Amino acid sequence: MDLKKLIFDLCRAQGVSGSERCAAEVAKAYLKPFADIHIDRNGSLIAILGDSNSKRTVLLDAHLDRIGFIVTDIDDDGFVKVDKCGGIDPRTLQDAVLISESGIKGTVCCLPPHLNDGKENKATPITKIRVDFGMGADEIKRYIRPGDMLTFAAEPAELLNGRIASAALDNRCGVAALIRAAELLSGREGVGCKIAVVLSSQEETFGTGAKTSAYKLCADEAIAVDVSFASQPDVSGQYSKIELEKGPMIAIAPVLSREMSDYLIQLAKDKEIPYQLEPIGGRTGTNGDSISVSRGGVRTAVISIPQRYMHTPSEVIALCDVENTARLIVEYIMSGGAFNG
Repeated sequence: MDLKKLIFDLCRAQGVSGSERCAAEVAKAYLKPFADIHIDRNGSLIAILGDSNSKRTVLLDAHLDRIGFIVTDIDDDGFVKVDKCGGIDPRTLQDAVLISESGIKGTVCCLPPHLNDGKENKATPITKIRVDFGMGADEIKRYIRPGDMLTFAAEPAELLNGRIASAALDNRCGVAALIRAAELLSGREGVGCKIAVVLSSQEETFGTGAKTSAYKLCADEAIAVDVSFASQPDVSGQYSKIELEKGPMIAIAPVLSREMSDYLIQLAKDKEIPYQLEPIGGRTGTNGDSISVSRGGVRTAVISIPQRYMHTPSEVIALCDVENTARLIVEYIMSGGAFNG
């Protein structure tokens, strides 16, 4: 599998939180050779592989949705008003190009510096953001209506040293890691469990997909894959030590299974898979939080792919970290997991 192409194809897909269908179709095409697939009523893609008759189920989750915008109104001059759908940072919006699900592009309105009197030197709040699609009110209403979703119209880019930049790498790179893991597990003997790959909906807004899928599948163990912070200029504290290309981040947190975290750490050492630690004092901010308390509780671990510039149109990751995330998950499955004794 061409991992870069997989990630680029996923990142090019729309799929704002609550409207993930197009991204699910891209993922489905890649997963189809390895698993039985369906898309549930909440928009999550669920793929079943491994030993479907096993009494042990391992849930592998990565959220499929991406941050974006929802159209709230169109003013009398044809400028489109929007609101955040997920954790949009208004600082990234000046002159950004946005695209609708139907492919119509518009630019975020920005006051030129020549007309700036010095009072407009802060990020424009989302309530004042307008998008210019180049049409008047009557015409734009033929193409855009309240409730439509918009995303950044950024094209994925290949950087040097096996790194890539794109919008939606949070969390399409996590999705890619699970698809790659499914490929690596395909056809292998000794997969002693049922594996449920959940590409979950609405993580950026309410966590609906992970909550409902975890309840439905009633797994024995779960691994949630997401992104977390890598070092970049002006980052201090523990994340200043997290580097691209140094492997996935294994979380240690009260809400997670310490046995699973410790086992993943030892497994990475034994299999010579690079890894980094992410100690967290409370909830992780990932789907692992809700999965761990589903039904009577699910023993859960979180593995994160290091990322720079989260929730911007140019997030950056290293491809080798995605590959090593997939490898670590495969080793966990093939070894029988943290509770095989």
